[in-house]
Amino acid sequence: MSDLIDIFGGHFMSALPNPYTRFRQLRDEEPVKAVDLPMGPGYLVTRYEDVLTVLRDPTLFSSRANAKGIGLVMGRTILEMDGKEHSRHRNLVSLAFVPKALGGSLPATVERIAHELLDAFARDGQADLVEQFTKTFPLRVIAHIIGVPIQDYDAFQRWSLAVIGLGSDPAAAFEAAEALVAYLRPIVADRQAAAQDDLLSTLAHADVDGHRLSDEEIFGFLKLLLPAGAETTYRLLGNTLFALLHNVQQFDAVRADRSQIRWAIEETLRWESPVQLASREATSVTHLGGIELASGSQVLTCLGAANRDERHYPEPDRFDVARHADDHVAFGFGRHFCLGSHLARLEATTALNALFDRLPNLRLDPAQSCGVYGFAFRSPDRLPVRFG
Repeated sequence: MSDLIDIFGGHFMSALPNPYTRFRQLRDEEPVKAVDLPMGPGYLVTRYEDVLTVLRDPTLFSSRANAKGIGLVMGRTILEMDGKEHSRHRNLVSLAFVPKALGGSLPATVERIAHELLDAFARDGQADLVEQFTKTFPLRVIAHIIGVPIQDYDAFQRWSLAVIGLGSDPAAAFEAAEALVAYLRPIVADRQAAAQDDLLSTLAHADVDGHRLSDEEIFGFLKLLLPAGAETTYRLLGNTLFALLHNVQQFDAVRADRSQIRWAIEETLRWESPVQLASREATSVTHLGGIELASGSQVLTCLGAANRDERHYPEPDRFDVARHADDHVAFGFGRHFCLGSHLARLEATTALNALFDRLPNLRLDPAQSCGVYGFAFRSPDRLPVRFG
């Protein structure tokens, strides 16, 4: 049995430039591959139909697998809950992320945040869009929604990325989680004493089956919502810009016809999924892709591999806004479909419109290079551009 280092190389968790060649080989030869996973022996699933089979059946493939992974640093959250428990806890925050809640004054607030960041460099003629825009834009939005005042966004971003990067550096993840809780503790206490009109106050005064959430449960929600809201959208936006800037004709077409922004985002989600993996656990003996899985088997679905499955998408390695593929699994599927998917799309759409409006003749800086890296999470390390 191989482990992930054997399959993808020693730098697989952080700096892997291109896992897709290996994913294609696995889809062809071992679509359900026995492998030593960080949480124990299990299987790597890479074909679209097999991944969908796992994600659409929460009874046979339980999310409790996450307790052995990200749950170690976040605590018990909706990521590892199933059934009614999952529904009750998810419902506490879901109303803040549905399309209706994302209307009202929020779009204007998101737009204001985007333009405030652009104000800092729009006259410079050059920028690194990762460092100066995409890295903190989603964090500022999710902090506004939750109601967390942040003075040092760089520190908060480091903590968020470290928490989600548990697999590559466990010690840093636990240290960052402690720093987040220390920062949030007085803010939570303040909301418990006096509620305000924000999501944190909802959590601080929530009632689940006749019981208030404990402090640890509240911190668990915050350690999930803040890093997830910052991490995934920052990567989605970076990947979208990377794809468009490397495909100039498509960039120009989308800039000229803003209705195509929707499809640029969907194609990016398929072509370079920000979150590449989702963990499940088989609850009984079953078969998948012709392989018998024992009860308790860990199942790691490769969302990025599924989204490039040539059995489902013609020429899957080619970025094509005109593909109009909205059946990707970048946000998961079924009961655990990404809670923040609507917000991520709103933020990415707003950001692209703002960049198109404010940065004329936007193009990659020919004197500098950039690339997309990562295994569990993927996005460009930098986006050096010129404009004006």
